Amino acid sequence: MNKCAIILAAGEGKRMKSNLPKVLHKVCGKEMINHVIDTISKAGIGSIDIVIGKNSEQVKKATEYKKVTYSMQHEQLGTGHAVMCAEEFLRGNSGMVAIFVGDGPLITEYMVEKLFEFHENGKYKATVITSFLNEPAKYGRIVRDINNEVKKIVEFKDCTEEERNINEINAGMYCFDIKCLLDNLNKLSNDNAQKEYYLTDVIEIFKKQGYKIGAFNVPFDIVTAVNSRNELASAEQIMRNRINNKHMENGVTIIDSSSTYIDSEVVIGKDTIIYPGNVIQGNTIIKNNCILYPNSRIKDSIIQHGVIIQNSVILDSYIGENTTVGPFAYVRPESNIGANARIGDFVEIKKSTIGDNTKVSHLTYIGDAEVGSGCNFGCGTVVVNYDGKKKHKTIVGKNAFIGCNTNLVSPVEVKDNSYIAAGSTITKEVPEGALAIARAKQVNINNWVEKKGLKKK
Repeated sequence: MNKCAIILAAGEGKRMKSNLPKVLHKVCGKEMINHVIDTISKAGIGSIDIVIGKNSEQVKKATEYKKVTYSMQHEQLGTGHAVMCAEEFLRGNSGMVAIFVGDGPLITEYMVEKLFEFHENGKYKATVITSFLNEPAKYGRIVRDINNEVKKIVEFKDCTEEERNINEINAGMYCFDIKCLLDNLNKLSNDNAQKEYYLTDVIEIFKKQGYKIGAFNVPFDIVTAVNSRNELASAEQIMRNRINNKHMENGVTIIDSSSTYIDSEVVIGKDTIIYPGNVIQGNTIIKNNCILYPNSRIKDSIIQHGVIIQNSVILDSYIGENTTVGPFAYVRPESNIGANARIGDFVEIKKSTIGDNTKVSHLTYIGDAEVGSGCNFGCGTVVVNYDGKKKHKTIVGKNAFIGCNTNLVSPVEVKDNSYIAAGSTITKEVPEGALAIARAKQVNINNWVEKKGLKKK
């Protein structure tokens, strides 16, 4: 049977107290709406429609690279009204439609697959996703008949005292037979406390027509939605635990999962060890046998096998095999560090290529440069790449030795196997195999301190 999905994402999310649409707040580095889309897609659902409303352009922009369609809900008149707004999408599909919420990022691929399987095997016309809570708070309640079958769903504000004591709650997600849903949407009424069209009322309408209604029960931490900053933090913790557990099951050692923050799209190879305080973001790939000592941030970067990173920041860059980075190094975007290299303490690399076996051990800045293999940079070296108007390039050949406190004033080229004396400011090309000395001759003025009256007794 054909399967499709609708995601409700038109709500304003006032409790978030944010100018950003609620569904665009991120959980583990990805917008909540994109978590939902990706999970549904991985479950094999190719036809997905998003119901959008206020701030629709922002939602479209955040999801524009996904294979989805959009339906517009100009006024927020309830979940039933939202599905009415997707009527054109429904008429273009047949079979089953699952309805999810854009602020429910914790749904799983397995749950989505089993929902459709449960609905189809049970020959239900409607299936409600439910959970049991000891303290069901303000969630809608699942009311069952004398045969323990779903009779109706009652929103909290419309519950009687007896109904409020029910601990089976409506998770706000469903699966419907599309034809039956289309035939009954126009029967919804807004005669309730909120003056809204509840999608939940469709269940009672179906029941009165003798249709079978299913209740697909799942743990609450899979279907919980986010309505506040506190709930966003809770969802982040649940998702982070899932992500970290997945990596550990795949052979990664995480010393302290509670203080390790890994985004949902990160890939990590086996036998890599991650110490506390690491933040790994975006589409980062970390290969096998790496060690991430405490307190580094790595974003959208590729870290090859056997790399050791200590207390450093690496952004949008590439680190070659068996290279060490840090402590306190800053590798800025578009940098490419070779294999067996050393990027040491208080070193900053910006938009540069560093060759294999090159050592940049401490207190050095390299920007807009191409550095060959086997080079050595002394402490305090600066590539002077900016003249106040433009950035310029420096090229350093293979096996060059750059003495301490050297300034390489771009644009300039240092050829293979050349040496630069400590304290030099290099403004001209250094030929291959040459020693460059560019500093003032030392002058000693005898007895100067005593003559100036500066001698201390």
